[in-house]
Amino acid sequence: MNSTSLALIAALSLTACSGAATTSLITPLDTLPVSPALPPPTAPPVWSDEFDGAAGASFDRSRWTADVGGTGFGNQEREYYTTRPENVALDGSGHLVFTALAESPSTTFQCWYGQCRYTSARLRTTGLFAQAYGRFEARIRIPRGQGIWPAFWMLGANVDQVGWPRSGEIDVMENIGKEPSTVHGTLHGPGYSGSGGISGTDVLNSGAYADDFHVFTVSWQAAEIRWYVDGRLYHRVSPQTLPSGSSWVFDHPFFLLLNLAVGGAWPGDPDGSSTFPQTMVVDYVRVYRDP
Repeated sequence: MNSTSLALIAALSLTACSGAATTSLITPLDTLPVSPALPPPTAPPVWSDEFDGAAGASFDRSRWTADVGGTGFGNQEREYYTTRPENVALDGSGHLVFTALAESPSTTFQCWYGQCRYTSARLRTTGLFAQAYGRFEARIRIPRGQGIWPAFWMLGANVDQVGWPRSGEIDVMENIGKEPSTVHGTLHGPGYSGSGGISGTDVLNSGAYADDFHVFTVSWQAAEIRWYVDGRLYHRVSPQTLPSGSSWVFDHPFFLLLNLAVGGAWPGDPDGSSTFPQTMVVDYVRVYRDP
């Protein structure tokens, strides 16, 4: 399967929260014997990107590869993903900045519906890094606005062989701009994919997630996956809590993805209230063996 096909299959899963993110199919956290506190890592990360480098420099191509194109990525997204520094580059202060831009009508960027209205970026570690189990986290300041869709997620490295959702997917963080105080963490697999993804939400008491950086973490063990924001547990799934008749497929390596989508089946299109450019600023991504 070529990279375009992989991107399309992977992106099909991003439609998963379009009807599932408001409810969770698991037992309420307060009925389970687990502390909500996330302990600090016990060893240095086994893989990380701190995004150090000169302003305007490209992402580290030994760590990340990029999707390029405007196929809609299975979600009716409106952006064309590029590797231009205008869309993804270091800022010189230890951050990687994803920038969604509104484009003037042009034949340069062709999307599934015609001339693309927006450009942005999407990176993944396919073929460069994948890991089963551990702690996966990123410190991110998300963008804001109707139709804006940032995500930090993971996809089974065997997607080419078994397809999606058999490969499994772990959405560490997704936000849609019309929900400024809410982020979603979701699990997708056979029997719980698309709008049936097993999702939990974290809602701020005040303000918007775009106001500041937050640390989004998944702690993945063989028998359970947990989601945290700033060390606060808000969602967990285990094989015992899956829908009847479905299977647990989280026993093999997954690779990482970061992207900033514009429009799509879940967030809807930008409207008159949306402003551009919008940026997703990533301070670091770190992976540990210890969950």
